[in-house]
Amino acid sequence: MRLEKHPILEFKRGKKVTFTFNGQEVEGYEGETIAAALHAAGIRKLSESQKLHRPRGLFCAIGNCSSCLMKVDGIPNVKICITKVREGMRVEEQKGKGDLSENY
Repeated sequence: MRLEKHPILEFKRGKKVTFTFNGQEVEGYEGETIAAALHAAGIRKLSESQKLHRPRGLFCAIGNCSSCLMKVDGIPNVKICITKVREGMRVEEQKGKGDLSENY
């Protein structure tokens, strides 16, 4: 479900873009965040707790928590609740702490 109207916020949606999440194609719109596009596509689990591996979803949506950290185009620990979606980007679930050494 994608939000269309809000009593306070104004949605300026751009053109439709396609990106991948864990290898699956997902559609979003320029101007919206990765988390918003995933939520609209029905994807609610964004990460797991490190100790007990319980599912975590979108929590604060303003970049203050760590519930939405994912690997984006090979870069770990990207907060997808504040990162805008782009055509062709690769988004992947991140298990545990992100490791830069595997890419750099």
